[in-house]
Amino acid sequence: MNLLFPDGDSLTDLGSYAARAKVLVDDGAMRLQASGSTLAAYVGVLPGRGLMGQGAVLGLRVVALAEPADVDVTVPLAAVSDRTARLHAVAGPAVFTLPPVTVHPPWAALAPPRAGWEPVAEVSADQVSSVARQGIAEVAEGSPTGAGAAAVAALRHRVWTAMSGTDPSLPAGLALAAYGLGFVVEDEPLRLFSHGRWTRLSSRVGHALMR
Repeated sequence: MNLLFPDGDSLTDLGSYAARAKVLVDDGAMRLQASGSTLAAYVGVLPGRGLMGQGAVLGLRVVALAEPADVDVTVPLAAVSDRTARLHAVAGPAVFTLPPVTVHPPWAALAPPRAGWEPVAEVSADQVSSVARQGIAEVAEGSPTGAGAAAVAALRHRVWTAMSGTDPSLPAGLALAAYGLGFVVEDEPLRLFSHGRWTRLSSRVGHALMR
């Protein structure tokens, strides 16, 4: 099955998004959920814990399609990168053939709400970047060569579920997703929202969501 994008740049952007996500999670995946002429592209950034997926962090980019589609599949990031890397610049609509291999990561079963979000605060781009960089440094310092996988996973969970010391405060994992996926735009504040168990950090580029 194919998805038709308005132009080559739109599809190239999807490839760049997949590449950034792959830096964060090398063996990660992307959920492509199309309804009508809108494509929601989710990526898993941090795994959650327990049946409720507590602490799970997702990235989301919403992309316009050139023609309506009805799709909901989760595919490896590597497959998305491979297909978009072969694309040559085109002025007209660009075709993306869905990878034949699908995967089923636990985060793909989570369903972030699409409406009913309550605004909480605005956070500066500098604050978001600073929180992300501090967390990355803390994880790196606490994960020396030879550290056990369980210990590293516990450290990452502790660092990225912690609230930042900024004003306003935000979950560090949201900062990591926004920063790592390229959602932070210099000098443009990001908006923080809440909805039940979910928290969202949004810019005009994309959304980071935490369960």
